[in-house]
Amino acid sequence: MAVSSVMLGLSWASSPLAAQSGGRPELRVFPSSGPIAVDGKLDEPEWMGADSIANLTQVEPRQGGTPSGRTVVRVLAQRDAIVFGIRADDPEPDRITAYARQRDAGLGSEDHIRVVLDTYLDGRSGYVFIVNPNGARYDALIANQGEGENSNWDAVWEAASTRTDAGWSLEIRIPAKSLLFRRGLDRWAFNIERRIQRFLETDRWSSPSRDTKINMTSQAGVLTGLPDFDLGLGLSVRPSGTGKGGREDRETPTEFDRKASLDVTKRLGANTLASLTLNTDFAETEVDTRRTNLTRFPLVFPEKRTFFLEGSDVFDFGLGTGDDVRAFFSRRVGLLSGREVPITAGLKLNGRESGSRFGALLVRTRDVDTLPTGNTMGVLRLRQNVLRESSVGVIGSVGDPQGRSGSWTAGVDLTYQTTRLWGDKNFLIGVWGLAMDRDGLEGRRHAFGGKIDYPNDLWDIAFTYRRVGESFDPSLGNVPRPGIQAFNLNIVFTPRPKGRILGLRVRQMINESFNTLVTDLDGRWESYRIFTAPLNWRLESGDRIEFNFVPTGERLAEAFAIAPDVTIPAGSYHWVRWRLEAQFASKRKVSGQATWWFGGFYGGRLSELTLTGTIRPWPVLIVEINASHNVGRVPEGRFVQDVIGTRFRVNFSPDLQLASYIQYDNQSRSIGSNTRLRWSFSPQGDLFVVYNHNLNEELNPVGSGSRWRFGSNQLLTKLQYAFRY
Repeated sequence: MAVSSVMLGLSWASSPLAAQSGGRPELRVFPSSGPIAVDGKLDEPEWMGADSIANLTQVEPRQGGTPSGRTVVRVLAQRDAIVFGIRADDPEPDRITAYARQRDAGLGSEDHIRVVLDTYLDGRSGYVFIVNPNGARYDALIANQGEGENSNWDAVWEAASTRTDAGWSLEIRIPAKSLLFRRGLDRWAFNIERRIQRFLETDRWSSPSRDTKINMTSQAGVLTGLPDFDLGLGLSVRPSGTGKGGREDRETPTEFDRKASLDVTKRLGANTLASLTLNTDFAETEVDTRRTNLTRFPLVFPEKRTFFLEGSDVFDFGLGTGDDVRAFFSRRVGLLSGREVPITAGLKLNGRESGSRFGALLVRTRDVDTLPTGNTMGVLRLRQNVLRESSVGVIGSVGDPQGRSGSWTAGVDLTYQTTRLWGDKNFLIGVWGLAMDRDGLEGRRHAFGGKIDYPNDLWDIAFTYRRVGESFDPSLGNVPRPGIQAFNLNIVFTPRPKGRILGLRVRQMINESFNTLVTDLDGRWESYRIFTAPLNWRLESGDRIEFNFVPTGERLAEAFAIAPDVTIPAGSYHWVRWRLEAQFASKRKVSGQATWWFGGFYGGRLSELTLTGTIRPWPVLIVEINASHNVGRVPEGRFVQDVIGTRFRVNFSPDLQLASYIQYDNQSRSIGSNTRLRWSFSPQGDLFVVYNHNLNEELNPVGSGSRWRFGSNQLLTKLQYAFRY
């Protein structure tokens, strides 16, 4: 065993470096016909013969510097999968920072390896796979031209890590069936990044520049020598069965139900995927986090349902639209006012062809009680690549979740993007326009806008404009604030000072100015907000301190209820708010953040205190705490808003987790718990056991005080397995 280990170590040390071609580094994939046990040990003979990336280059804290620990990367290609083998040396292996074990944990504040793939080599989208030293897995779709990612997407893949005397190593196996890619292409864009958390260090292979984000696949290196992967029939059949029982309230008896559902996907070639869902079940989906709302506009919650997440990045529309104007918002389908609407069937198609990306969705829902929710809805999205990194696209949708007739939406967007401004800077400019209609609507039913963005390391400057008609309300979209013009100018300056400041070792100063002006369609002001951060320092220890002041104004055309017994009357209001914030480095077993907002609010005062914390007493247990306490005093009255949440995670392994989330808020006066066991007994199969329990606080009918009474409960189990052919 000792001899084998020495031989393997010599092989890794002496293997040739990745090549360089056309300014982009290249790594040749080594063909493998033998079995690879995904255990993180890298002891198969194939690893000895493969080419390697012999080390990365430091991006943080010293751009271009030598990493604190060597990282060696090799890639194998099997008949039906691509396999990554990575050795991450560490001079102090006992100080490696890793806590998470569960699937899709936020690994950004732990040691980890990030693999990015662009399987079309077009620099516009891609896949993200992250693994930490505990073997915890995270996957995502790249979004927003590489500036963001959708972490709710899940793929079938394997990964395992192991600790060694020299650091840690890992293996990742991604089946070709889990990816869409251009057939006949023997090279993919590829990049890899390593995080060493205790040093706040980031090391990268291709484009190790602070101006380049790792998800910008146009700046990635290249994997060469890829085979023509065997996709088989490209058919995946995933039946699932759910059994549940519970009581809707204390007056009704326990009711039992069972449900079978079916999800089928079929590859139409290597680059197109068709998905069919029948009698769709989302029983395993995590509950939304309760939040306070101090505005007169509704909150937006993210999509978490599996069927809608596959290929969801293609439906992104319009640079700079964000949550303010969503041409398509999938939570409008199958959900109505927080209530689930059964989906009878859904069909989705997404893929690429000749530089075009396309996505189509068609869904049929059923009635709920007397609500007219039994409707057919569809959306179509097309995006065509133009120039080196830019695109032009269209989107259209028909149907309405509530059965309102004549509903349609159509729009066009154009985005110019370059990562080569002045040689190596990022620059984007985009414009978009939307129109919609529905029987009975009058007034302006269109919206348009654009964004100019210079997202770089030292300076990040963006200007956004949007104009939304007063009757613009797309049935399958989301527009929280119609009838406005909005102007946003955001400026961020982030120097890295040398030496100490006020006795503190400052890693980076983040000077921010976020300015928003909202007017009505005739140009009369409605809102303004000037967010200024004269102090936002990230320290070498990983801690952060911040101070802000925010002049704010609101002109209310009509009164709105800020709390059940407090209504803010119409009128013009001006105030200034202040914020103090401290964040404690997550590399510690106990970490968290404290935020205190205080100052004026609608002619009165408002104090907002938010605390979040994470406690990791043992390797298998993580306790998360979040709480907010708002106290408002305005001329119309006083109100208090409390939201408290506690999540316990017991991570027996990356494939077996138990999590319990308990939430309370004093507006609904209820406590809700969501306990979820997930056992991934194979990469293709999962067992979920979920228990929900709710308690309601009721005033005592005689005397003072209150008591907690049973509200509802539900126990359900779901078993699913994907048969892949």
